[in-house]
Amino acid sequence: MFAPQDQEPPLIHALPVPARQRTRRRVVATLLAVAVTAGAAVTGAAPALAAVPPTVSSFSPTSGPIGTPVTILGSGFTGATSVTFNTATSQFTVNSNTKITATVPASASTGTINVTTPGGTGASTTKFTVDPGIVLSAPGGHPAGTVAVSGAGFKSFEGVDLFFDATDETLTGTNSTGTFSGATVAVPASPVPGTHWITAIGRRSGLFAQASYTVSTNWQQFRYSARHKGSNPYENVLSPSTVAGIDQDWSFTTGHGVTSSPAVVNGVVYAGSSDDKVYALNAATGAKLWSFPTGGAVTSSPAVAKGIVYVGSNDHNVYALNAATGAKLWSFPTGGLVQSSPSVANGLVYVGSFDHNVYALNAATGAMVWSFPTADAVFSSPAVANGVVYVGSQDHNVYALNGVTGAMVWSFPTGDAVSSSPAVANGVVYAGSVDGRVYALNAATGSKLWSFASGGSVFSSPAVANGVVYAGSQAGIVFALNAATGSELWTFTAGGAIESSPAVADGVVYIGSDIGDNVYALDASFGSDLWTFTAGDFVISAPAVVNGVIYVGSSDDKVYAFDLAGGVAAAARPAVSKLRPNYSLSAQRSGW
Repeated sequence: MFAPQDQEPPLIHALPVPARQRTRRRVVATLLAVAVTAGAAVTGAAPALAAVPPTVSSFSPTSGPIGTPVTILGSGFTGATSVTFNTATSQFTVNSNTKITATVPASASTGTINVTTPGGTGASTTKFTVDPGIVLSAPGGHPAGTVAVSGAGFKSFEGVDLFFDATDETLTGTNSTGTFSGATVAVPASPVPGTHWITAIGRRSGLFAQASYTVSTNWQQFRYSARHKGSNPYENVLSPSTVAGIDQDWSFTTGHGVTSSPAVVNGVVYAGSSDDKVYALNAATGAKLWSFPTGGAVTSSPAVAKGIVYVGSNDHNVYALNAATGAKLWSFPTGGLVQSSPSVANGLVYVGSFDHNVYALNAATGAMVWSFPTADAVFSSPAVANGVVYVGSQDHNVYALNGVTGAMVWSFPTGDAVSSSPAVANGVVYAGSVDGRVYALNAATGSKLWSFASGGSVFSSPAVANGVVYAGSQAGIVFALNAATGSELWTFTAGGAIESSPAVADGVVYIGSDIGDNVYALDASFGSDLWTFTAGDFVISAPAVVNGVIYVGSSDDKVYAFDLAGGVAAAARPAVSKLRPNYSLSAQRSGW
């Protein structure tokens, strides 16, 4: 063993040390250090320091309802795996080793805030107070729907009344921590579009919370939905008694005629124009949000699903566009004009082309899933119901195709081209033909149930509502038929030929005309003319009726919006002190 250097005789320390000797000493010292290290490795080095639990030193704010963002300060937060409010797990973000932001979860109750890392769990020394609050399963929906409500911050084991506006709709109960979840509130059919309020009030404590809920409807694709019934069942503003009071709200001028039918989703109107563009307009003002140029006229009507706009163009392509920005997500080339309006169902886009084919495309990628060849151009827009695609072709047939494989289920021959898009309701397919008839076919077998001779070619796509079929013909008439028998209920003589497809909402039929350039609102029960607007050119576009507004295009290059003068206003936020519980309600859950 070498002696430590500080134990050498003082005389040696005082003498100069040759460079070679200094080098030798450094080598010896290094070898000694290696030997000691190796010995420690053999005999057992000191263990690594144990992971230290995190420390929660403070948080802000110190109270709030569920959904409140909370800033947590402390140390040792790196690698945090869990943040809980009392025992309720929170969504959180680790900003740094000393800072976390977390959201008060729906099941939270008053208690400590706890942060867990691989080193352990640290708890706050003070409690976070959960104030009464509620969260909704959705921020809004259509009239006559439902919404699930969860709440926290109430007293334990007490009844909680849930009001929609001023009406007590639901009674639920809290658990031992003063929380409840999954209580279903029925949205009445009567609330007009706009902001409404859901209020929770504890029966014993009087504690309360409110959340806003937006009532609205959408018209997501040609003929309202994939079944193409052409009817908005939730419209509650315009009716036979009010529609005479509508006037033009706004119009937007494109560079050419608009025969495309609008889709209206989440406050945005989407429509194509023969100026080769697709437009997104603010539904309230008509201001342009964006436009997307294609290489040909856009007479196809857009379909909107999951934030994507699908539309065809005369440049032979089907496009998928970002609904918010108009940016192209993908395009799919066909071999002909795409004037068919896409239908979106079950993650697929169904559309026809003048190249004689019906296509099914992956909605996310645009990849072709299958194609089905007909003997002529496909102008008709496919309808989809119960996994079957129904579509017409210029080869005179109506086809039923398997929605997954494209295999033909059946075909039905008419006397001429089928440009009309089928509608499917109650197991029956309704479609018009250029042979002048409307056909009702068994959806499962294709057998004819009845046909009606309209006196002129039927390009118009039928609408079906409340057991009645509505359509127009080139003879210049709008007709209403018994959906079960095909018997005529009424007819209305328009100013000229009709190619526009009717829209039905709350007892009113809306339809455009070629000659006369009119948009009509007709009483759905009797066919009487309730309101008429004359555009600057013919109206082939099919109206969309959404939230008390009629949207329609015209060949005068415009998209129009019509509504009641002054619009309609939703009920004011209710004063909690004026809400009265309904003691006849039965609780949705027990335990209180």
